[in-house]
Amino acid sequence: MQAIILAAGMGKRLGELTKGHTKCMIEVNGTKLIDRVIHQLSKLNLNRLIIVTGYKGKELKEYIGDRYNTLLKIEYIDNPIYDKTNNIYSLSLAKEDLCKDDTILLESDLIFEDSVLEMLITNNEPNLALVAKYETWMDGTMVRIDADDNIVNFVPKAAFRYEDIDVYYKTVNIYKFSRKFSKNEYVPFLEAYSKVMGNNEYYEQVLRVITMVHNSSLKALPIGEKKWYEIDDIQDLDIASAIFSDHETRYHEYHKRYGGYWRFPSLLDYCYLVNPFFPPKRMIDEMRANFDTLLTEYPSGQWVNSLLAAKYFGVKQDYIVVGNGAAELIKSFTESHRYDRIGVTYPTFDEYPNRLPNAEIIPFISKKTDFRYDVADLERHFVDKNLDLLLLINPDNPSGNFLPIKDVLNLAKWCRDRNIHLLVDESFVDFTDGFEENSLIHNDILEANPNLSVMKSISKSYGVPGLRLGVFATSDMTLIAAMKKDVAIWNINSFAEFYLQIYGKYEADYRKACHKFIAERDRFFIELQQIPWLHVMPSQANYFLCEIIKRYTAEELTRILLDHNVLISNCGRKNNMGGKNLIRIAVRSKEDNNKLISILNLI
Repeated sequence: MQAIILAAGMGKRLGELTKGHTKCMIEVNGTKLIDRVIHQLSKLNLNRLIIVTGYKGKELKEYIGDRYNTLLKIEYIDNPIYDKTNNIYSLSLAKEDLCKDDTILLESDLIFEDSVLEMLITNNEPNLALVAKYETWMDGTMVRIDADDNIVNFVPKAAFRYEDIDVYYKTVNIYKFSRKFSKNEYVPFLEAYSKVMGNNEYYEQVLRVITMVHNSSLKALPIGEKKWYEIDDIQDLDIASAIFSDHETRYHEYHKRYGGYWRFPSLLDYCYLVNPFFPPKRMIDEMRANFDTLLTEYPSGQWVNSLLAAKYFGVKQDYIVVGNGAAELIKSFTESHRYDRIGVTYPTFDEYPNRLPNAEIIPFISKKTDFRYDVADLERHFVDKNLDLLLLINPDNPSGNFLPIKDVLNLAKWCRDRNIHLLVDESFVDFTDGFEENSLIHNDILEANPNLSVMKSISKSYGVPGLRLGVFATSDMTLIAAMKKDVAIWNINSFAEFYLQIYGKYEADYRKACHKFIAERDRFFIELQQIPWLHVMPSQANYFLCEIIKRYTAEELTRILLDHNVLISNCGRKNNMGGKNLIRIAVRSKEDNNKLISILNLI
């Protein structure tokens, strides 16, 4: 068996990265693609490797040199008109070699795990196309296959239909051709196709013709969950670098993104703090039905959006401001008034203290079991601290500690008597038992406590983080006016505005979703408690803070779980956590939670 790598292309979409060399010379985590694939091929006991070069071919040959002579016999074929042709011509230059031996054919811009080639050569089928179930990042030729893995059709870009993505597979651009298939089927069709259509085509078009007019022996081989990526541009390179990062750096590679994990469809994200049961399908369908209008029309400004938020929460329009996520409102709040001495309960959401670099942070760190505390603890600690502002996240993040609303109102009065502004972040309050009565966003509460401000992320309990929505409410009109002046005119987009507009029709669905969530959290808590090396802290939020009491450190466990495509939060890195091995695990659907439990029992 031999291998042929097509490496003649210019890789223009990679910009500066391919200005001086071909695509297979780019590096993923310090290793060039060409070095990686040669090492992988050298393990297969091949007779030879043929590399079809073109753009910067001389530099590629000089780089490879004789470094692999003891591992693999390497030969070259040059495509002198690489800039005027596509890969059908590069492969046609190797057609005589194709007919001499069984061949592994692959493209030079791929990165994949070793087992991908192993499954290819150990499969008894003589002619195979490796394929992967369609995911949103994939581009190029798709195939449809039947129950026996026969390729029913090759689907070029022009024939791609988003309605059919559930049945599409993407060609991985790695093939196994027998000598017989190449000689009697592929090469004859290649010659005929090139003669009619020219050389500015793709070699997979030939396979499409074969499947259409001939009872081909080519089968599809789905690769399942095996890792691979095709690198066409700088974002592909960034994603591939995360997927194929080593054990030591993988956690950092994922976490530096602060989201965007939909680019990694196989990743089970347990940092993801949202309601898995909302919004309902009908609401999503309504938004989808209005997609064209929302995409092509401007959103309203702050006046309309604050009106929608007022309707959403049942408060006066003058008391509420809408933000592009709570993060925008946190920034606006901390910049709208100077607070010199700020009381912060730890552990906390670090975005708040990070936004207050010039203020003196007065920490409260609970000494009780599981980071529990009550209002009396806060009042005793802060009574003589001369605060300007007291921050309370309720339920707390990441401990899940929750103070009942009557206690928070007592704290607000205590703060008012001492001229302290109280900021309560209730982003997770709708996950609490009796959530219907636990929110502070009510006219009478805000009016009775002008020193009280309430922050709420709509992303969390409402399950729409992609819309980037948050609200801030207070009866302090000076503060509201300053924040409305501070945020951009169009600070939320039309999709977010439309969501605010239609939410009222789905309030009953939301309440059902919250009750369903609470039931799943209670069940998941019991399951997690069965893991003998975890201490799981009770929580009224949509996550559990867990202490690893033996077997692993927090850092080790986060790395191990990433090897299983599970992402959790390593809370041992957070400030004021006492150096404990702490992790935070979100609550997801029953199916996902059961999968995580299985992994935790396995490792």
